[in-house]
Amino acid sequence: MSLVIVGSVAFDTIQTPETRRERIIGGSCTYSALAASYFTRPRIVAVVGEDFPKPTADFLKKRGVDLKGLTVVPRGKTFFWEGRYGDDPNQRDTVRLDLNVFRDFRPTLPSSYRDPDILFLANIGPGLQEHVLSQVKKPRIVAMDTIRHYIESEPEALERVLQRTDIFFANDEEARLMTGELNLIRAGRRLVERGPRLVVLKKGEHGAFVFGRHWLFGIMAHPCDRVVDPTGAGDSFAGAFLGFLDRAGTLRSPAVRKAAVYGSVLASFTIEDFGIERFKTMKPADVEGRFAALKKLVSV
Repeated sequence: MSLVIVGSVAFDTIQTPETRRERIIGGSCTYSALAASYFTRPRIVAVVGEDFPKPTADFLKKRGVDLKGLTVVPRGKTFFWEGRYGDDPNQRDTVRLDLNVFRDFRPTLPSSYRDPDILFLANIGPGLQEHVLSQVKKPRIVAMDTIRHYIESEPEALERVLQRTDIFFANDEEARLMTGELNLIRAGRRLVERGPRLVVLKKGEHGAFVFGRHWLFGIMAHPCDRVVDPTGAGDSFAGAFLGFLDRAGTLRSPAVRKAAVYGSVLASFTIEDFGIERFKTMKPADVEGRFAALKKLVSV
């Protein structure tokens, strides 16, 4: 099996009510690949500048992430985002955004990446997502994510990609914006009608809904009494979800439900520390232990 992830690798500066952390490692590609690495050996396609730290690249390799598709631009600067969280970790403001080398990013997949079982089009514009789709043969599963900016600025291109997608990840705000529905159940069902076989609506601390063509599954978030840094939780959810499906080799309902639980588990670890720090201490036994605890929590 194989999973290819196309997205961003970045520096983040995070301000919370308690503290501030400067230029920590972030990006949709980073979080999703690290989460997926507990189940499979993901391959990433992204771009960084010459300022990207070698120890981070070494850590990604140690976790089994294939970096053949990571382009390093000489004398370039890596994508930078600064965000500020208030008392509600579900709300954040962008303070600063420097695209740097990401501005001219036009993903080119290595030849060994062009026949994946699962292709994840993470947080990049729908025009770039179409460009990536033109390079692959016939992936068994195409998954995509998006953000409000692309929903509002490139709706036609987004709709074209959505119609070629098997699994669509969105949060509640994005689902409502795309459908005009305030009720998330109606929003999820309307999105399924537009092409995807599965729609995963991520609801932060309230868990997630997974919509199939004729079924619905809900999973709660793992209880957490202290959120350190919510950044990357949604990407970690998606990475774990797809990583498990890559290992399972099926889109049957039992595997999808289990994938959603693992998504919740990996997201719950991510928010316990800044950036990718929790991934540096987390063991497979920790993941399985929390999976078992969450399963017990929701069993009747």
